[in-house]
Amino acid sequence: MIKRLFTLFKLGRKIAKSEALVIATKFNEPPFLIKIFFKIIGFSFLKNNETNQIKSEEKKLSDSMQTMGTTFIKLGQFLATRPDIIGEELSKQLETLQDKLPPFSLSEAKEMIKKDLGNETYNSIFNLSEPIAAASIAQVHKAQINDNGIVKDVAIKILRPNIKKIFNEEIDALMLLAFIVESFVKKTKRLKLVEVVFLLKEITNLEMDLRFEAAAANEYAENTKNDVGFNVPKIYWNFTSENVMTLDWVDGVSIRENEELLKRNIDTKIIASDIIQHFLRHAVRDGFFHADMHQGNIFIDKNGQIVPIDFGIMGRLDKLSQRFLAEILFGFIQRDYKKVAEVHLSAGLVPKEVPVNDLAQALRSIGEPIFGQSVKDISGGKLLKQLFDVTEKFNMQTQPQLLMLQKTMVVVEGVARKLNPETNIWKTSKPVLEKWLSESKDPINTINETLRDSIDTLKKLPNLPEVMNKANQALTFLASGQIPPNSKSYNELNIKKSEMITFRNQTIIGLLLLVIAGLLVF
Repeated sequence: MIKRLFTLFKLGRKIAKSEALVIATKFNEPPFLIKIFFKIIGFSFLKNNETNQIKSEEKKLSDSMQTMGTTFIKLGQFLATRPDIIGEELSKQLETLQDKLPPFSLSEAKEMIKKDLGNETYNSIFNLSEPIAAASIAQVHKAQINDNGIVKDVAIKILRPNIKKIFNEEIDALMLLAFIVESFVKKTKRLKLVEVVFLLKEITNLEMDLRFEAAAANEYAENTKNDVGFNVPKIYWNFTSENVMTLDWVDGVSIRENEELLKRNIDTKIIASDIIQHFLRHAVRDGFFHADMHQGNIFIDKNGQIVPIDFGIMGRLDKLSQRFLAEILFGFIQRDYKKVAEVHLSAGLVPKEVPVNDLAQALRSIGEPIFGQSVKDISGGKLLKQLFDVTEKFNMQTQPQLLMLQKTMVVVEGVARKLNPETNIWKTSKPVLEKWLSESKDPINTINETLRDSIDTLKKLPNLPEVMNKANQALTFLASGQIPPNSKSYNELNIKKSEMITFRNQTIIGLLLLVIAGLLVF
């Protein structure tokens, strides 16, 4: 605990050099005692006179977190998924956080590979380049490997040296800070700050095991191997470990490079449509989708195929959620609001006593304004958000995975519209949904179909059941913002809380003894 407190002091100096704390107080002014406490441990509430007043407070806070390194970048990205805690404006700004840091040296990268993969495998890697991309957790190098006598161009992702140790020390210190704030500011208890930081720790530690990302990419590739125009890079398991991941090199161009795409005679309108269709196909057909499909993670290869990269965040839907998604979106496309209402009732997502016509009327209040808008303003992701908001009034039990899907859908639609501003979301989605619904013959209310058997999923993976089980839990945590009672994570959280309570009480007693000793001496 003492070590954690020392780390908190170091974080305090980091924060003091930025504007983060000054800006944060504008969103929620802390009590006087908290300010005094922060001053004691090295925090600063002094304003920087050189602050760029043109920037919004949200932008300033986002920029400050960017400069403070891995832990704060990940915290910002996580908080961006919780507008219920920090508000819509700040959430939108934090979504722009760039996960970038200066690279570590090539010699360090080589040492990491050699240590993790062994000398024999290391000697099968040659022409390892300087880092071509550096994020807060890992960086990527181009290289070549000897794969059973065949030379392959590959990308090698390598975790930063000591990143797990640094992150966990800093996140434990932040958890202590969250606990202190909750102890002194009672109204913050509803925000469950300790739980938020703990969830961040769980999810990020999973991300720092590259075997999980490799397994996700492997499963994604298997699911999509017959999808025309879509190609997931191959994983090379002999060159992959907890700290190193090797996959096919993508010989292509990022979709953010519009001019380069046009030079290569790539029809961006077709690509825009294909991106949406592939995303929906993976969601409703496979129940497994890329949950971080921003512009930087999508390439077009030399064959004109869409190639996704970075599989650290994937979403999963059970059978019920797959059908629910397809049925409601198709129902809205057809403007058949009664059908959508019936789907809610059949799936058991709203209480049976809810009148179907009342629910249909509420759904019509969502659909009709949307269809009155221009093409560029119609969004499936925004529709789902409105749907969850409205149906909450009917006590709808939304599956957490659907929240992640909704957020991803907004990103995917945004990517498509940057390629083609006139992309018609509904026209593009209809054939995918129609085809899947026509091919799916199973009744929606059959129990055996409502839940995907996790064993079947794990069979696809290369001996990583424990990792994948934890991964699915983490994704659920991320989407719902909740830790299931009686889970392993729930028990670990309670242990940490007990430790912090003990430390707080010991600290108070220690301070009292010092005061008493001072009174006796003086």
